[in-house]
Amino acid sequence: MDKKKIEEGKTMAIVSYITWIGLLVAFLVNSDKKNEFTKFHIRQALLLILASFLVPIPVVGWLFGIFLFILWIMGLVSAINGETKEMPVLGKFAQEWFKGL
Repeated sequence: MDKKKIEEGKTMAIVSYITWIGLLVAFLVNSDKKNEFTKFHIRQALLLILASFLVPIPVVGWLFGIFLFILWIMGLVSAINGETKEMPVLGKFAQEWFKGL
């Protein structure tokens, strides 16, 4: 990806990590522009939000919640730095499962 595309999509990539509303806004705004950098981070954030539905499970879910929080921070920092690093463990699934987005 070229730097211009990254800079154009950086704001929406960051917004996609800020609650499901931010994800929805980023998805709707990017639907016209088709910025690959933003799409990458939308996929990552979508998987995090879907995985967070498992957090209410006692004990195991709480540990999983801590893991998801760490992944969320990593994704957000990656978006801020203009990088397309996949999140450990879950990142490859996000890119495969949601490649149509």
